[in-house]
Formats: sequence, C-alpha cells, structure tokens
Amino acid sequence: MIQTLIALFLCGLLAEPELAQRGIEQRKIEYLISAVAELHDATFIRNGSEYDSRQAAKHLRSKLGYAGSRVKTAEDFITWCATGSSLSSEKYRIRFSDGRVRDTADYLRDKLARYEMAH
Repeated sequence: MIQTLIALFLCGLLAEPELAQRGIEQRKIEYLISAVAELHDATFIRNGSEYDSRQAAKHLRSKLGYAGSRVKTAEDFITWCATGSSLSSEKYRIRFSDGRVRDTADYLRDKLARYEMAH
C-alpha cells in the first residue's frame, strides 16, 4: 500500500513539469489567436476569400479543435492550424492596411518570438 502511494506521488511529481509546460504552450497559443483577433485593420486571405480579424481568429480556433492532440506547442499550432488550407494547400495570408501582404505563419512566428523574449 505504501509503495503504491509512493509510486503515485512520484508519478505526480514527474507529470507536474509536463502539465506546467502544457499550460505555458496554451497561453502562447491563446496569445497568437488574440494577436490575429486584434488586427482590426487587416484582411485575412484564405482560399482566395477575404475575412476580417474576428472571422480569422474564429477559424483558427476551429482548426485548433480539429487538430486535437497533434497540437502540443505554439509552433505546432502555427504548423497545423495557421499555415494554410488543408483542402487547397493555399497559404493563409494577411494584407495589412498599408498594403503589405505576409504569410500568416510568418507573422505568427514573429509574434511568438517576441512573446518568448518578453516572457
């Protein structure tokens, strides 16, 4: 009985860092989705159609749900959810108010790098 309790306690200690890391990655993913949602003056281009920031963030959340256990890190989120269409293979793009166009994945990787430097 005592050995079982000790084993469970040790498993809990080993799992704690993994759970903490998962929480950190979830915060990073939420930050990235929020960064998209806050781009009110940008247009998101997906499969040739244009969407506002609210619709783009909603789509990314939806893809995150579909990706399930494949997404463990913020980089996984960018790769599996924000790079492009799984149907057409077209890259997701952002057109900013000044006319610049960037791949959404590149934009989010830059945002992630800044986030990680600040935290």
